[in-house]
Amino acid sequence: MSGRFVVGTLVAMNDKTGPSSSPQRDHEHLNWAVVAGLGALALLWPVARLVGLFDVLGQTPTAIGILVVVGLVWVLGAGFGRVPRPVLTLTFAGTLYGLLSIVLMALVGGGPTGSTLWLATLIETGRGAAIGALCGLLARLIQGSRVRR
Repeated sequence: MSGRFVVGTLVAMNDKTGPSSSPQRDHEHLNWAVVAGLGALALLWPVARLVGLFDVLGQTPTAIGILVVVGLVWVLGAGFGRVPRPVLTLTFAGTLYGLLSIVLMALVGGGPTGSTLWLATLIETGRGAAIGALCGLLARLIQGSRVRR
């Protein structure tokens, strides 16, 4: 068996352009840097608290404002940024966002403690994942509409 045959066989085995997959699939891996960056937007909560935004605008308007900003960044960033697999990417980003929110609340203060911590963590990560998935669907719609043009 020659080296050329072995290399050719390995290339053929790793070639994903066969009938079962499209050539695009090579580039549709999950970008963990994007997941981490979008999930890190949870830092807006303690920053808003530290600069006194909650005191100036009030609790509800500040919370709604942060959620709108995060949602817009996620949808527009993933949609126009051509992020591969936007639904999965933003679902993971939302999960990370939820986990970071709980940790940051515990560090800055005002977060759940004791026996409610686990329940709050479960609820917050589930909510983050669900919102991330919805934002991912919107981002995929944006990507789809841009492809058709």
